[in-house]
Amino acid sequence: MVPYRFTAGRTPLLVSMPHVGTHIPDEIAARMTPAARAVPDTDWHVDRLYDFLGELGASVITATHSRYVIDLNRPSDGTPLYPGASNTELCPTTLFDESPVYLPGEEPSETEIAGRLEEYWRPYHERLSIEMRALKSQHGVVVLFDAHSIRSRVPRFFEGRLPDINLGTGGGGSADPAMAAAAVEAAAEADGYTSVLNGRFKGGYITRSYGRPAEGMHAIQLELAQITYMDEEPPFSFREDKAREVRPALRRIVEAILAWAQERAG
Repeated sequence: MVPYRFTAGRTPLLVSMPHVGTHIPDEIAARMTPAARAVPDTDWHVDRLYDFLGELGASVITATHSRYVIDLNRPSDGTPLYPGASNTELCPTTLFDESPVYLPGEEPSETEIAGRLEEYWRPYHERLSIEMRALKSQHGVVVLFDAHSIRSRVPRFFEGRLPDINLGTGGGGSADPAMAAAAVEAAAEADGYTSVLNGRFKGGYITRSYGRPAEGMHAIQLELAQITYMDEEPPFSFREDKAREVRPALRRIVEAILAWAQERAG
């Protein structure tokens, strides 16, 4: 089973959704706690929320497997993304609430982690790399938009209530400042929603690795507070009434990024 789904687009925009997957192979699930098998830390319904991407001509890659199998937004060597802060691993052993992913003694070995890296992590990143290069070659510029979501309150990672729209460019290193400014301006126009650039979530491995502005390859992450479009408690239901309100704001952000790229496309 290929660990992703891919839809080709027609513009210099590539959208990645590395944490939307929920599948866990049976042999792995059997060793997990009941809480982990419910995959509570999924970026729930992000693909459904961004249902307008086809209209914008974006290429889209979405993960099929849960982040508990392997986290596609972590470095392959397991280096922490946020030194000094709480981090989850390449193959997570704890949930966001710090309860265990695995039953006692069932955590993956280094050999198993290496196997998962080859089976799930590398294919996703190989496809990302291929598409980034192809779009850059075709258009002269490419923008990677990494779409994420998270509960609005996760004490392990941040204090209090998270802003609604959290944009990240790796602290400024993964995208042209003018592109980031266009995204920030669009976010600021979203009435009723708070936003920030390079706050607690500056962008994970994907944003930081694929964003190379000097080479015409730009990357930006958007971490959306889940309270804006869904129920944050089980069964994590999608709320179309809420999504209907926030979706136009997301679309304006993506359109601003795409417009910036198209102005520079060859």
